[in-house]
Amino acid sequence: MTLPAFALGATVATLFGAAFHLWRGGGMGRLLLYMGLAWGGFWAGHSIAGFLDWGLFRVGPLFLGIAALASLGTLFAGHWVFVVQPNN
Repeated sequence: MTLPAFALGATVATLFGAAFHLWRGGGMGRLLLYMGLAWGGFWAGHSIAGFLDWGLFRVGPLFLGIAALASLGTLFAGHWVFVVQPNN
């Protein structure tokens, strides 16, 4: 992993987390939650794609397509688990 590839991945993951926060709203705590979920999902997706050699949209050493899908999936799943409250 090169430094520019890490910077691109970090930027994309941060943009996903910030855009999700802009869409769903909330305070600083939710922003940090969404950033953590986006980063965790992105780098987990990148690692899994590297291990399985899946190259949906590859940019240099970065498996951007699978990582982006994993980041978005993690954001939606994390929002559902941590934020959505059932009505009683």
